Amino acid sequence: MLLESALAYARHGIPVLPVHTPAADGSCSCGRPDCARPGKHPRLRHGLTEASTDPRRIELWWERWPDANVGLRTGIVMDVADVDSPGGWHGLRQLLGGAVPPGPQVRTGGGGWHFWFAPLGHGNRVHLLPGLDWRGTGGYVIAPPSRHAHGTSYYWVVRPGDPPAAPALLRNLIAGPDAPSVTAGPVSPAVIVHPDRYAAVALEAETARVAHAPVGARNDTLNRAAFALGRLVGSGLLDAATVTRELTAAARWAGLGRTETIRTIRSGLSAGERQPLDPGRRNVA
Repeated sequence: MLLESALAYARHGIPVLPVHTPAADGSCSCGRPDCARPGKHPRLRHGLTEASTDPRRIELWWERWPDANVGLRTGIVMDVADVDSPGGWHGLRQLLGGAVPPGPQVRTGGGGWHFWFAPLGHGNRVHLLPGLDWRGTGGYVIAPPSRHAHGTSYYWVVRPGDPPAAPALLRNLIAGPDAPSVTAGPVSPAVIVHPDRYAAVALEAETARVAHAPVGARNDTLNRAAFALGRLVGSGLLDAATVTRELTAAARWAGLGRTETIRTIRSGLSAGERQPLDPGRRNVA
């Protein structure tokens, strides 16, 4: 069934890769006793870059590893919202105006959810909101009927089909200051059902992203966070002093210098305030 599923995904243009398999005791087929991601990392030497839609290559992989989990490269046919907590589910619902995501849905082996959306052209966004990651260009997800280290399997709740477009509010949070709408004109985001709660979640998520940003991406992450939160400041949902204080602390934790931090936060906040979110407007795009 694993091979058949891998071939079916490939026929729909989704590059596939074989992933390690969890054992009954929760260990990983990679053999490392300290593996932090049992059943979730690629078997291939070059990892994601070798993902393929070539049926013969896929057959050879599963002849070698018949119990391999199925990995799907994101950012080509679909991006995926990866929800792993009730908070992540609530945050995603806020971004969708209280609606349930309408496209393909996977229940993960760990009890979370994968929601498919049309590709946005952006990379992965870890901790987009608490409990919510975004898998885009350069990412991958584990797909049904793969197995989880908990002993459960991934399964479809809503079968694959054409992934829906992400609404403007979600697109802007993912894109940050480089979002197309920043240069193309005002946006019409979906209604934010609980604005104060949404703003608090966004502040926590953005500061976490800054605090854990890798070297080489810290200043860009801070700029994106300041812009995203500046939009909430501009709409009156957050206080500029609070945002500045929290982002400064997060940037210090990440290792950014004081002068660079002050300049980046000021620039990002100013740009965001000029593009305020209106929590009462309905997305008509």
